[in-house]
Amino acid sequence: MKKGIKIFWWVFFSGVLAGVLLIVSANIGLLGKMPSIKELSNPTALIASQVYAEDGSLIGKYLIEDRINVDFNEISPEVMNALVATEDERFFKHNGIDGRSLMRSLASFGTSGGASTITMQTAKNLFTEGWSTRNIVLRIIQKVKEAIIAVKLERNFSKEEIITLYLNTVAFSDNVYGIRNAAYTFFQKAPGDLSTSEAAVLVGMLKGNQLYNPRKFPERSKERRNVVLQQMVRNGYLDQAKASALGKEPIKLNYRKLNENTGLAPYFRGVLGEELKKWCKEHENPATGKPYNLYKDGLKIYTTINPRMQQYAEEAVAKHISKMQKILVAQKNIKNGAVWKEHENVLEAAMKQSDRWKNMKKEGISEDEIRKSFFVKTDMSVFAWNEKREIDTVMTPYDSIKYSRAILQAGFMAMDPQSGAVKAWVGGIDFKTFKFDHVNINTKRQVGSTIKPLLYGLAIENGGFTPSTPVEDVQQNFEGYGPVPATTASCSNQTVPMAEALAQSRNCATAYIMKQLGNKGNDAAVRFVEFLKNVGVETDIEPVPAICLGSGETSLYEMMHAYSMFPSGGFSVKPLYITRIEDKNGNTLQSFTSERKEVISAATSYNVINMMQGVMKFGTGRRAASYGINTANVAGKTGTTNDNSDAWFMGYSPQLLCGVWTGCDDRFIRFSSTAVGQGSSLALPVWAYFYASCLKDKTLGLDSKMAFVKPEGVVTDSLPDWTKMRPTGPEDSVENVDASKASEY
Repeated sequence: MKKGIKIFWWVFFSGVLAGVLLIVSANIGLLGKMPSIKELSNPTALIASQVYAEDGSLIGKYLIEDRINVDFNEISPEVMNALVATEDERFFKHNGIDGRSLMRSLASFGTSGGASTITMQTAKNLFTEGWSTRNIVLRIIQKVKEAIIAVKLERNFSKEEIITLYLNTVAFSDNVYGIRNAAYTFFQKAPGDLSTSEAAVLVGMLKGNQLYNPRKFPERSKERRNVVLQQMVRNGYLDQAKASALGKEPIKLNYRKLNENTGLAPYFRGVLGEELKKWCKEHENPATGKPYNLYKDGLKIYTTINPRMQQYAEEAVAKHISKMQKILVAQKNIKNGAVWKEHENVLEAAMKQSDRWKNMKKEGISEDEIRKSFFVKTDMSVFAWNEKREIDTVMTPYDSIKYSRAILQAGFMAMDPQSGAVKAWVGGIDFKTFKFDHVNINTKRQVGSTIKPLLYGLAIENGGFTPSTPVEDVQQNFEGYGPVPATTASCSNQTVPMAEALAQSRNCATAYIMKQLGNKGNDAAVRFVEFLKNVGVETDIEPVPAICLGSGETSLYEMMHAYSMFPSGGFSVKPLYITRIEDKNGNTLQSFTSERKEVISAATSYNVINMMQGVMKFGTGRRAASYGINTANVAGKTGTTNDNSDAWFMGYSPQLLCGVWTGCDDRFIRFSSTAVGQGSSLALPVWAYFYASCLKDKTLGLDSKMAFVKPEGVVTDSLPDWTKMRPTGPEDSVENVDASKASEY
């Protein structure tokens, strides 16, 4: 008997000693890193950086964990009550460890519920690795660490602060972290506005955030919600009658989750993200002593994007490009596949760059077998112009490459020409399927005739020209370079006023103007390139005479920068899309202002505007009137490149500058008919739809009657209707296109 007692006490004290050693070892960090006092006093977790529009609305996030913090007083009491009643009934009575729950759990070997308190769960979320393992030793070590940290948290924080920390870090369904994001994602409400039932739904997820996902499993989530409601009754937070009534109601979700593919301006947010990564590398976070991390540090980025204009821009692109897509795919060489005859190398390269090829290659499958798989019909989803922007179909992967590459793309940008504030940015037709951005400075395309106003501006500023200066619409020969343009097909062989040459986009007259700016060879081209650099075109353009007709390549972003000098009275204004960056606490880290530089005189800018108003009234842009737009106070220029590979339109009023590019990423895929593929048919209507929507929206403050400011002393001739005097220019044909018989795309 005595021997048995000795063994008992030996085992007992050995267990106590082992427990003490375990606790001490864990506390001093022998069993893994433990948070310091400083870290406990300033608990952090990964916080998503947020992107705000001009009006302060949230349009996107950069995140690893989708989490944004809120304060205690921003959370509905219903959430607090539901959480305590369900997860930790004695939360306000214990000091981090609930002895009663712990003993019950040990006595039942965990079958009667766990002993983890809200404070311990907060410790796990913030400071431990959160292992998911069945290894009993590792689980014990983890629980000991959580308990130690929980006690320390209770010493450093109030109960309200701890429960707020928990709600800010806990994971809900669909990889949403924190009560704020959960409230907005599932109910489109601030966390302070959640009802009892909504709070119960969210708290119910915490038992199993995927198991009780109300979006995927509404009935299961409803049952769990009702359990939470009954727990609230049991703990005195809710009366039985109300709980019973709420329990009969269905869950009413208002679900919308922001991610990179959804929400406003996804292309803009992609470009913005790359810009912000550079900013983060150059700026140190004083809290960590390291560069800021866009995905962890909860930065707040305030942009110039106007949500209503952005919406109108996206709608305008979709409305017109979807119509033109039908016409393109109904084109004979697209329909019968002849367009690929000389470009099979493009398809071969696309095959090898595809995920299918790369994944099969990793699996060790031979190239012959991989290639064969591209000619086997497969179930797949592809882009389509419908509400979902996709359609389920059956086709070979090889055909799907042809299909996707024959999709017409677009780029659109709108900005305030006075401040440079970017109001709308549409980099393509569907970010989910086509990530390539067609607006940003790295995307270069031939600009066609949209380059002409810039040349004409130089001719007026430094060449002594005026809108009424006679110019010869005759093919020009440049020493060492040959004739420009290459053929005389577009030459009228007449002498016309410079304003008419621009309005009717006359190539030969433009070449004549170019030649007058230099003595021989490419002198004029060098001079023009220098001018382009000065007004905002950063791209290195080869100084050859043909650049006067738009043979050079640049970006829509740069064209917007250059064109700003006209409506802004001679000042080149760099596009601005960030106003300020704040840290997670709202402290301003950097503010951004407009970059303006005077590049031409106000008189020159007004003269070019006057000529470009002629484009809209009588020239290649007069089609705008058919969209219900009064062109009296707008100016613009169309542009079309060789074989209709690129279609452009640049248009502006005193308050708004816009640019449109359209075309296919593969330049050999294009419209056969110039009447369809030119700038006036393919690009201008996007601007027209957008501008008309903006004018109708009185909240935007656009005034269609506002005229361009005429500088004192400027004398301009009235613009005659040249279309009544002479044949129209090469971009002037307007054809009503019937898309009703075209195939769906």
